[in-house]
Amino acid sequence: MTLPRDRLVVALDVPSVEEAKGLIETLGDSVGVYKIGLELLFSGGFALAQGLARHHQVFVDAKLLDIETTVERATAAVAASGAAFLTVHALDAKTLDAAVRGRADTKLKLLGVTVLTNLAREDLKEQGVDRSPEELAVYRAMLAQEAGFDGVVASGQEAATLRNALGPGVLIVTPGVRPKGAEGHDQTRTMTPAEAIVAGANYIVVGRPITRAADPREAAEAIVEEIASALSR
Repeated sequence: MTLPRDRLVVALDVPSVEEAKGLIETLGDSVGVYKIGLELLFSGGFALAQGLARHHQVFVDAKLLDIETTVERATAAVAASGAAFLTVHALDAKTLDAAVRGRADTKLKLLGVTVLTNLAREDLKEQGVDRSPEELAVYRAMLAQEAGFDGVVASGQEAATLRNALGPGVLIVTPGVRPKGAEGHDQTRTMTPAEAIVAGANYIVVGRPITRAADPREAAEAIVEEIASALSR
């Protein structure tokens, strides 16, 4: 990652491939990575990911969680697409080990999802988990590291703690990033781009503040400038 723009992941959380292609054409190389999540994957987005991977870094945000055979084969399919990143829920060693087997010797980077950024401690209690988001994020991140994952996905509010726990070699990808003054929408644990980078994030994920902006490219470039400023501190 030699340029600030390489650290910006734009979430193509739109309902159609046509809309995604329009955003990609507008944004071009002003951002480093394009993320394709479940909404777009279920609307023909996997084929888009395959084509996009020829010219850009592609992040397949599938958040895999299933029996080992399914996770292994799904990971192998994503690896064959040429995607650069894939997310897997970091809930247990069986799931994580299966993804590592599926990745095999390809260049696909595996990211363990720790705690979703829309969840607070009260939400975790509903899931039967009596830990704070930070405690749970560290526990799951350690599982992912032990399994051989390249990095984790975690809120910026946990980034500094995770960096201390994991060391410098593990990637930290931070979603729920909002420029100062932007709406939080359905995100609970948010941070600004600069705050996330200073806290230890390698990549930040931004969706609606860019994709729904009047000028998406201008919005992306403003965030890249904020990243650059944070990196120079």
